[in-house]
Amino acid sequence: MTKHIVKTSKAPAPVGPYNQAVSVGSLVFAAGQVAINPATGKLELGTVEEQTRLVLNNLKAVLEAASSSLEKVVKTTVFLKDMNDFPKMNAVYAEFFHAETAPARSTVEVARLPKDVAIEIEAIAVK
Repeated sequence: MTKHIVKTSKAPAPVGPYNQAVSVGSLVFAAGQVAINPATGKLELGTVEEQTRLVLNNLKAVLEAASSSLEKVVKTTVFLKDMNDFPKMNAVYAEFFHAETAPARSTVEVARLPKDVAIEIEAIAVK
């Protein structure tokens, strides 16, 4: 199977030696997204709710560039700087993924995230 690199200007450019997403066959592996505004390239360190919303919108743009969508996500991994933010993150997450069709998910607390953001989310989806 051929590996295809996914790039879009509607999501933040990578800040290191990785791609926004890679697709292989019918699968899309989206890199972790953080709260960077793709229009300005600037970090937006608002509330965890604001960061979560921006992260999920960035993830949505990457998936759409890969001929997929949030509805086709089968697995997400959420990295939180503080597990006390879980209820706030989860409320925003539920705006994007509805319980009946939500993907599988893991949520872990981490010591630190790139650029000291509060949240990062990565996903695996089908096309």
